[in-house]
Amino acid sequence: MKAQFGIIGLATMGQNLALNIARHGFSVAGYNRSPERTKALMERVQDEPILPTYSLREFVVALKTPRAILLMVQAGKPVDEVVSELFPLLEPGDLVIDGGNSHFSDTERRIREAQSRGLFYLGVGISGGEAGALHGPAIMAGGDQEGYVRVEPIFKSIAAQGLDGPCVGYFGPGGAGHYVKMVHNGIEYAIMQAIAECYDLLKRGLGFSPPEISEIFSEWNQGELESYLLEITVNILRTRDPETGGFLVEAIKDTAEQKGTGKWSTQDALDLGAPTPTIAEAVFARIVSALKEERLAAERILAGPEPRLPIPPGEFLMDLKRAYALAVVTAYSQGFRQLRDATAEHGYDFPLAEVARVWTGGCIIRARLLAEMREAFRREPSLPLLLLAEPFRQFWKEGHESLRNVVCAAHKAGIPVPAMSSVLNFLDAYRTGRLPANLIQAQRDYFGAHTYERLDKPGKFHTHWEEASRC
Repeated sequence: MKAQFGIIGLATMGQNLALNIARHGFSVAGYNRSPERTKALMERVQDEPILPTYSLREFVVALKTPRAILLMVQAGKPVDEVVSELFPLLEPGDLVIDGGNSHFSDTERRIREAQSRGLFYLGVGISGGEAGALHGPAIMAGGDQEGYVRVEPIFKSIAAQGLDGPCVGYFGPGGAGHYVKMVHNGIEYAIMQAIAECYDLLKRGLGFSPPEISEIFSEWNQGELESYLLEITVNILRTRDPETGGFLVEAIKDTAEQKGTGKWSTQDALDLGAPTPTIAEAVFARIVSALKEERLAAERILAGPEPRLPIPPGEFLMDLKRAYALAVVTAYSQGFRQLRDATAEHGYDFPLAEVARVWTGGCIIRARLLAEMREAFRREPSLPLLLLAEPFRQFWKEGHESLRNVVCAAHKAGIPVPAMSSVLNFLDAYRTGRLPANLIQAQRDYFGAHTYERLDKPGKFHTHWEEASRC
C-alpha cells in the first residue's frame, strides 16, 4: 500500500504532524536523514497508518502519485539541500510543501525552480509548537493554488478549530503564506516582550514572588485579555525546580535567543516603510539580553537608581493591566499594518479579516481579542491601523494615561521597558498632526541638497541655507 502523504524531517514537529495526519485517516510515509528519528516515530505509532522509509528514493516510491510531500526541516540551507536531492526524483504534478519558517523570498525562489520542473510548491507557516502540531495548529498557506486545493482537506482535518471552522487559510501566490507566518512571529516577539516587562516591573519594582505574579496574570487572563501566551506564563511562574525546590523561572539564564523570523519581520517592515517599532524593540531587547557578560560588567560601572517602584501596588496594578492591554493591541495593530503595506510592495492581497480568523485558534498568538479584530477588518478591510476602530479606540482612551504612568515609573526606577515605551512613542507620534520632521527635512536639504516640500504650495524646493541665513 502506498501512502497518501509524505513528511521529510522527523524531529518532534515532524513526528507530531505525522501522527496528527495519520490519526485523521490519511496514510503517511516518513523519512529522516537520521534513521534514529524515523525509528523514534515508529515507537510512538500504535495503529496509525504510518510507513517508515530509510532512503529518499524509497520514500518517493512509497507515495501515491501525484505525490504530496511536506518538508519539516530547518529553514535556509537545509531546505535547499533537501530540495536539490528531492526534485530530480519527482514527476510533473507532484507537490512539495515547505512547512518550516523559511524566508518568503527563499520560498518564491524555490517556487520558480519547482515550476520549471512542472512541480507544485507551497510555502506554509505552521504555528502552535509541538502540542499544536499533534492536536491542531494554525496553518497559513501560500504558493501554487492548485497544489493547495489538493491538500486542503488534509490541512482542514488536522488544524485547530477557531471561528467558523478550521484555522487554515490560503493567502495567495508566492511566499504569501510564509510572509503571514513571519509577521505572526513578529507580533509574538512583541507580546512576549510586553509580558516580560510586566513580570520585571512586578518582580524587581514591587518585590512580588513568581506565584504572586502568576496569580496577577491569571486574573488578567480571565477576561478580554485571555490569550495563550498569558496562559503559559501563568503556568511557568508556578513551576518549581525539582533540583533546588525554588521557582524554575528564576534559575533560567536571562538571555533570549531568536531564530530569525522577528528580525526578518522588522527588516521587511523597514523596506516597506511600515511602522512596527514595538516589534523591532522586542527584537533588539533579545539582542541586548544576549550580551550577558557585558551587562554584568556595565552593572558595576554605570550606576543608576534602585529598581524599586515607590507606588501603592493596588494603584500600579490597575495601570499596569491597562498599559499591557494597550501594548498588546498595538503589537497586533503594527503587524496587521505591515500585512496591509506588503500588499502593494510584494503583490500579496492579504484579507486581514481572514488572517485574524486563522489566528483565533492553534497558533501562539491566539487570543480572545482576535475575534473583535476580525470584525473590525470585516467592516473596513483597508483600515490603516486597528486602533482607529472600535472597540480598540477604547484601549487608547482608557489606557494611555496608565501607560504614561507605567513608563514614567519604570524609567525613574531604571527598569527597561522598551516595548511599552515604543508603544507610547509610536501612538503619540501617530496621533500628532504636525511632527518636527520639517526640521529634519531642512537639515537634509542644508547638507545634502535633498530638497523639501512646503505646506503652502506644491513642488520640491531647495534653499542655499548659508546665504539665506545671513540675510
